[in-house]
Amino acid sequence: MSIDDTRIKRLKFRAWHRGFREADLILGPFADKYAHLLTPEQFDAFEALMEQPDQDLYEWIVERAPTPPEHDGEIMRMIKQFRFEAYESRGGPHGG
Repeated sequence: MSIDDTRIKRLKFRAWHRGFREADLILGPFADKYAHLLTPEQFDAFEALMEQPDQDLYEWIVERAPTPPEHDGEIMRMIKQFRFEAYESRGGPHGG
């Protein structure tokens, strides 16, 4: 079962327009790269993460705060890995 194009576009927009630039720069590119590849369950989990407060979500991604168990799943691990890969490819300090 595929995800509706409108739903994908909405999620990408939300990922790029969090209102917290540091989160935008991780979540936007992640959504661009993976949103169309996610299973329906993964997509639902990503949407649930987008409902979380910006600062909390960013703190979980950069591991300044522990991710709550209900959000510490496959998608969060994918986002964290994506962050490391993106910063390594730029030669940066892994963000955050």
